Amino acid sequence: MNEKHIKKGKPEMEDDLRSEYDLKSLRVRKFGPERKSFGKTTIRLEPDVAQVFPDADAVNEALRFLIRVVQDNQVSALIKQPHSSLEGTDKSP
Repeated sequence: MNEKHIKKGKPEMEDDLRSEYDLKSLRVRKFGPERKSFGKTTIRLEPDVAQVFPDADAVNEALRFLIRVVQDNQVSALIKQPHSSLEGTDKSP
């Protein structure tokens, strides 16, 4: 019978990583608001606002709607605004 010797203490881990991988330069990602976001912007919502929106998609949808409303109002204001440079140029009797 072939017996295996069991060592007490730390078990040996099997390592499938290649020897050229340098893991010493890696950093541990933090959790929570202090963590680095990789290319994304993190926005904190006040608690009363966060209660209204269940997730990021709902916040983005509401903000996009607000952007459209503001842009539409700006276009409407420009259309309704009289062109002062053209006023008084009409010389009809």
